[in-house]
Amino acid sequence: MIKNVHIRDLGVPAGPFIERIQELWPPTWGKQEFDRPLGVGADGGHGPIRYRCTEFVPGDSITFEFTDMSGSHTLSASGTVLRHELIGRFGLVDRLRWALAIRWLHDACLEDLFDVCERAAGREPAAPARWSPWVRLVRRMFTPRANPDHSRPGHSQRA
Repeated sequence: MIKNVHIRDLGVPAGPFIERIQELWPPTWGKQEFDRPLGVGADGGHGPIRYRCTEFVPGDSITFEFTDMSGSHTLSASGTVLRHELIGRFGLVDRLRWALAIRWLHDACLEDLFDVCERAAGREPAAPARWSPWVRLVRRMFTPRANPDHSRPGHSQRA
């Protein structure tokens, strides 16, 4: 089993940030989208990561179950503290993917999200998240790049 926890004290009541997860989601990690308003049964995710909302208590917590892997992640609030916990019951292939890439990307994504939340709470993070060279390399390797018009097959450039 894999357990990964991130905690941030926002300095203000953290509960209202639970419902704002889509609004506050860092755009560099792919838009967080669902097939219906956020709540139990909503299917969606961000980028290639897909999940379904299985529990939602506004102002308290929201839990998602992964659809392509066995595991869940929960965002919860307690006083001024925002907490994210991922529990993975991954098989061998997903454990390797976790160890080599997903963990590092997940950690960077969550710290970016918490930075956005802290700024929305009215203060600059004491130590803003910084992507490691490994995160930058993995993102470069697996993030599709938009092709400029002149690089599309069959497109002729004109002066």
